[in-house]
Amino acid sequence: MLANKPYVIGLTGGIGCGKSEAARYLNRLGAAHLDADVISRELTAENGAALPEIRRVFGDAAFAADGSLDRASLGRLVFGNEPARRALEGIIHPLVQREMLERMDAAAQAGARVVILDVPLLFETGMDALCDETWALYLDREVQIERIIARDGLSREDAEARIDSQMTSEERNARANRAINTDQPIERTRAELEQLYRAAVKRAER
Repeated sequence: MLANKPYVIGLTGGIGCGKSEAARYLNRLGAAHLDADVISRELTAENGAALPEIRRVFGDAAFAADGSLDRASLGRLVFGNEPARRALEGIIHPLVQREMLERMDAAAQAGARVVILDVPLLFETGMDALCDETWALYLDREVQIERIIARDGLSREDAEARIDSQMTSEERNARANRAINTDQPIERTRAELEQLYRAAVKRAER
């Protein structure tokens, strides 16, 4: 390991499994936190790098009258349409990965020893290749559905569709180095995360 290369943990998990809360807690413990969703939103905000290609592929129907991305309209264009969804991912994912690499370099220059790559589609996008180890958060499906309905106000049908649009928990857990069940009191989840994090810090210092 290069002296200035941080130890990289890929954090992933299905929708509603508590990934954002876990990432925030690990950040408080001292890890640098790079959030793929935040970067994606930046890339699709006003003057974002992804907008020209999105307009080329999806046309004006994906944009509001003021020229900003109409996220709801774009969502309708791609949700349930596999070719359209893959086209959108083909635009955004390479840009996210490039930005992640630049921010990892910046974190290393700032002296970070551990970096959390917070990526919902970690394995699907191949970004696990950037990681020294990977952690997957998961829930029982029924608990996951209930959490999504309560958090996002979705119907059960829509909640299930969101879950089914992602890699299954079983496959994600099989590919990850660590699988963490978040269907427990938050204090226990935090204790497990802290134990894993402290072990990662020791590996980073070798």
